[in-house]
Amino acid sequence: MKNFALFLILFSAPSAFADVVIPMKLVNESGAGASAGQITVSESKYGLIFTPSLQGLSPGVHGFHLHQNASCEPIEKKGKMVAAGSAGGHYDPASANSHGAPWGDGHLGDLPPLYAEANGSANQAVLAPRLKLNDLQGRAIIVHAGGDNHSDHPAALGGGGARVSCGIIK
Repeated sequence: MKNFALFLILFSAPSAFADVVIPMKLVNESGAGASAGQITVSESKYGLIFTPSLQGLSPGVHGFHLHQNASCEPIEKKGKMVAAGSAGGHYDPASANSHGAPWGDGHLGDLPPLYAEANGSANQAVLAPRLKLNDLQGRAIIVHAGGDNHSDHPAALGGGGARVSCGIIK
């Protein structure tokens, strides 16, 4: 019952600022494609609440990050095209230079993972306690294939896979 009460407080708290709606596109090595839905970001006294309304994802857990640049264009890296590579790395204004938990001391852009249902939809809100709305402007949101263990071990950047969906925050 305590957890349910905390959930109600976190996700029903009124926001002092207008919500930010981020249109999301599916991405691959050729560029951005079809709409994947949107993510609505609301500010609460506990941090930012990211509420996805996404479809077209593979079922299961997906890495989820705020990236440095406001672009979803592919780039060539080591002779291979990288989907949404122009978004750059995870947002890291304090130069932590390490991947970590959303509530820890790694990249500020490290967000809680998203979960996609068997039908490919993701609708479960997540909380990013260290972010403020003004951190978002001029950045990109990326959903990765595969999960994220919020560590640089045993694989860099949490072991998440390719970039599968991207949205530009204006």
